[in-house]
Amino acid sequence: MRETVDVEEAARQHVLSVLGAADGIQPADPDWQDFERRLDAHFPALCRLFHSLYGTRQDWQDQLGALVLQCARSWQERPAGLKALDAEREGDSNWFQSNRMLGGVCYVDRYAASLDGVRDRIPYFKELGLTYLHLMPLFLAPEPFSDGGYAVSSYREVNPRLGTMEQLRALASELRENGISLVVDFIFNHTSNEHHWARRAAEGDPEYSDYFWIYPDRTMPDAFEQTVREIFPDDHAGSFVPLPDGRWVWATFHTYQWDLNYANPAVFRAMAGEMLFLANQGVDILRMDAVAFIWKQLGTPCENLPEAHLLLRAFNAVCRLAAPSLLFKSEAIVHPDEVALYIDPAECQLSYNPLQMALIWESLATRNVSLLSQALERRHNIPAGTSWVNYVRSHDDIGWTFADEDAAELGINGYDHRRFLNAFYVNRHPGSFAQGVPFQDNPRTGDCRISGTTASLCGLEDDPDHAVGRILLAHSVAFSTGGIPLLYLGDEVGQLNDYQYAMEDGHEADSRWVHRPHYPAEQYARRNDPSTPEGAIFAGLRKMITVRAGTPELAGTRLVDFHTNAPGVLGYQRPGEDSTVLVLANFSDGQQHLPAVTFSAFPAAAVELLTDAPLSLAEGITLAPHQYLWLRVTPA
Repeated sequence: MRETVDVEEAARQHVLSVLGAADGIQPADPDWQDFERRLDAHFPALCRLFHSLYGTRQDWQDQLGALVLQCARSWQERPAGLKALDAEREGDSNWFQSNRMLGGVCYVDRYAASLDGVRDRIPYFKELGLTYLHLMPLFLAPEPFSDGGYAVSSYREVNPRLGTMEQLRALASELRENGISLVVDFIFNHTSNEHHWARRAAEGDPEYSDYFWIYPDRTMPDAFEQTVREIFPDDHAGSFVPLPDGRWVWATFHTYQWDLNYANPAVFRAMAGEMLFLANQGVDILRMDAVAFIWKQLGTPCENLPEAHLLLRAFNAVCRLAAPSLLFKSEAIVHPDEVALYIDPAECQLSYNPLQMALIWESLATRNVSLLSQALERRHNIPAGTSWVNYVRSHDDIGWTFADEDAAELGINGYDHRRFLNAFYVNRHPGSFAQGVPFQDNPRTGDCRISGTTASLCGLEDDPDHAVGRILLAHSVAFSTGGIPLLYLGDEVGQLNDYQYAMEDGHEADSRWVHRPHYPAEQYARRNDPSTPEGAIFAGLRKMITVRAGTPELAGTRLVDFHTNAPGVLGYQRPGEDSTVLVLANFSDGQQHLPAVTFSAFPAAAVELLTDAPLSLAEGITLAPHQYLWLRVTPA
């Protein structure tokens, strides 16, 4: 313990000497005093984390000193308006847990053509009720090999087809003025092979070669690949790809996406600089891409290693110094137990909820809510100061991320059940309503994931009446379980699959583009006509958004289970100070009656919030197919 204190104090003194000798640091500036206050509060954590990661290196204190100086300079460059936002959110650290939060996500080019086009859509965002806008990767990336923008060539340049960094900064400011937080992806596991770091590495520069995992022959790649799984087998075998000079570089995903070497502290500092640059442009939340893969260690799967969490916490500590209102959102499509480990106020304050998403679709296919109910009971509640981001579908494919051991408790064989779900959602199963498209279909392993818009997966092409019910039912869960509900923009008007996706250059081998259609102008034009599917979906979602915003019980994430004793009907409670919202959702295709004894813990009187209608529990509740109820009740 004493040794730890001595190490920390020595590091502190070194850092203070670096700051004292630096040009441009102004101790008399009130803003600098604010930085010093946060340095006192957060340096111990940053020091411990940095020492855990890099303490075996002789230069670790020099690296830490350079990092803190980098933070200080970034803070001095931070615009006054963002510093004011920092102070405001420091006094309201749970701002993102409000029941008024509503997220939307889109690709800039496909939804609005450009950043200026996004600005033009702000009035619509306000009509819908958005408070959070996630713009899919928009930084410079090589075409057509960009992986939808996830192969970044520069974190400081916007793709010129979309606009400029100045336009992004102006958009962030205007969104902020309209109460909308800006979210962008931070692709920090890898860069494009056209990033200038990668170009220098490809030329043989030893400094930049150490930014990546590059080896002279197959000896080390073969050793790593003994325990590392293939992620995109359709793209390349294993985890390494050859370079023209005979060397091999780690590429977990596509051949043109090279994994960064975070065992090198220079890489940590470089990426911290990119992160703080984006924060100073007005970005409020960073979606931390592929968090499970960011640390490598021989003899392990190189996924979800303890050092991945240390890295995230260290990045978080950096932000507390130089951009204290910035939040992280984890993207970890892994075992549910592993997903939960990334959720912490000191790590990722927000997290996608892939398990709930997958099990909503599983419940729609099986008409049975057992797995979803089990997940809500066991895996929904997360640490204070954090929040789920709940969604029905995203830009990505749908993978069946439930735990096999959870399924086994319910008598379900995980492997067989995934095969059924894959067949169901690509319309290869009798009675399927879905029009999905397979992604990464692997006949050798039986593995497959699902592409498709919400409307197409719910069968809107063939059976609009029932599909509208399924669409609203699915969203009712995302909107009421707790967290930030996230809409893939266009889904709120029932956009369909784009079956012409393969005609676009670079998209032919990636079926996920089927559910990334261009702005559905005709559907939006019908959004206020309730006689159309588009209008019915839009009206149903707007009702949920409005009611949720006026229902304090739906703030935060706390959820209490509720057993309906009906396999097709999901139930859960959202407790408030004096009352509880009891949610019921019928995933079956038939009418379901819940007898009065089901509600014996509650008084008879209830109010259905979505219709504002009084309702008695004394006779039980009958739900129509795909019906959902938000009941305000007062526990006895």
